[in-house]
Amino acid sequence: MFSIRHFKNLWVVPVLALPLLVWLLSAASVEAPKGLSPEKVNLALRRTADRLLRQSGDQTSRIPAIEQVGTNVWRVRLEQPFRYEELPATLQASLDLYGIHQAYDVALRRCVSAIIDLGYHQSDVRKDTVPCMGREMPTGCHFIEISFLENEGKAWWLNKGALILLALGGLASIWFLGRQKPVQTSPNAVNESEALLFGNSRLDVAAQILSCGEARQTLTFRETKLLRLFASSPNQVLERDFILQEVWADEGVLVGRSVDMFVSRLRKKLVIDPSVGIVAVHGLGYRLETGRGELG
Repeated sequence: MFSIRHFKNLWVVPVLALPLLVWLLSAASVEAPKGLSPEKVNLALRRTADRLLRQSGDQTSRIPAIEQVGTNVWRVRLEQPFRYEELPATLQASLDLYGIHQAYDVALRRCVSAIIDLGYHQSDVRKDTVPCMGREMPTGCHFIEISFLENEGKAWWLNKGALILLALGGLASIWFLGRQKPVQTSPNAVNESEALLFGNSRLDVAAQILSCGEARQTLTFRETKLLRLFASSPNQVLERDFILQEVWADEGVLVGRSVDMFVSRLRKKLVIDPSVGIVAVHGLGYRLETGRGELG
């Protein structure tokens, strides 16, 4: 016969099974993302093509009709030259504007042979690691082709929801078993909620927004990190090696040319504030100058 002592520890079983139960519920409750709107994709690609041509100084060329060439695959034909390094941020901003959040791949195809010269995945934009940035783009007519990955979008949301709920279930199990440990915060953690003021500009680190008066610009993660470094030490020379260590050390591979390319990108965005500028200090590095135009 069984006595009560045989069952005294059985309460642990449902507690330990809680994470699994939570995951099953999350898998059943996550809905698939809504279908793509061809009209919104059309508008997003037309806006992207327009911005790319304008950034290259072309304000008159006609933008051809957007083509849907497959299931969730669209493309736009551009015979005029444009800057490839402007494409990832411009396209992402257009998709965000029209509420398109599915994951996607981008390919730059030659119009005649359909050979892919360049391309990247949406995650490359989020990580600021788009391949071949800064390289010379092949000349001639190209299609900008975007392929939306609906299944990947579903898996991403499912995995995110499952991981969050699994974490909650795990914490509940630990609490019930009396082994909950306090969460420790690294003393080197960066305070991303800060806002830095320099010149007439404001950098919102968490939102990755640079603003000057009514003008607002969205920065990439790496641009924000670099500008934060400059804004934290205005009018001081920052050596190239120091900048590389502070901004790119997490990549493991340090490329000196990255500093020059990202400084060039920040300079273009800082044009909205004539009171500041990034200047090169020969043989040393760069300096963020503030207070320009205040004298005289």
